[in-house]
Amino acid sequence: MRTPLPGTRVLPAAAAGDASIRDALQGIVTPHLSDNLGRQAGILGLHAYHGRGKLVGTALTVRTRPGDNLFIYQAMMQVQPGHVLVIDAGGALENAVLGEIMKRYLQQHGCVGVVVDGAIRDVGAFAQDDFPCYARGVTHRGPYKDGPGEVNVPVTVGGQVVSPGDWLVGDEDGLVSFAPAHAPALIEAARAHAAKEERIMAEIATGAREQSWMNAAFAAKGMA
Repeated sequence: MRTPLPGTRVLPAAAAGDASIRDALQGIVTPHLSDNLGRQAGILGLHAYHGRGKLVGTALTVRTRPGDNLFIYQAMMQVQPGHVLVIDAGGALENAVLGEIMKRYLQQHGCVGVVVDGAIRDVGAFAQDDFPCYARGVTHRGPYKDGPGEVNVPVTVGGQVVSPGDWLVGDEDGLVSFAPAHAPALIEAARAHAAKEERIMAEIATGAREQSWMNAAFAAKGMA
């Protein structure tokens, strides 16, 4: 059987991630993940359009020609509970590639959120819901349905490469993605980070002008 060429591939989705990892990530904020990924990883330039709710799930990816959603339909038909639909639409804002009808379908099939490097529409429907939606922008102009596109290949979203099966975590501070193999160590590091910040908050509550965490930063630069 001939292997499909890039530009028209529709590959199988990665399985949704382990429930224990998902539950652990629900309790971790994105800054603590980002700080333990070198402070350089993460998706930039997208905005949250949902009214409430946290995004935690594994990537089902699609790359589409800007302003076209034919291959997004192909990707939607593979959605399983726990998937995040991650759409690389080239960052274009001229035509929306996703709106309320597609949101309803995705929710019906267990999708836990969408990430769109491109435009959406029907923002009122997202604003009144807890279905996480991050996108680059909004337009009333609808999509074309001509292709080309690819499903379940590595994509680029907000400057970050996202591969099928990667974990995505989104909250009010933004979006972070990472490979499944990194999840256990990252969760452990993020929990330690949270505990450290709790100790700092307790020290601030003493009212002392001098703080050990400030002094440590000074000492590291020879300013102590």
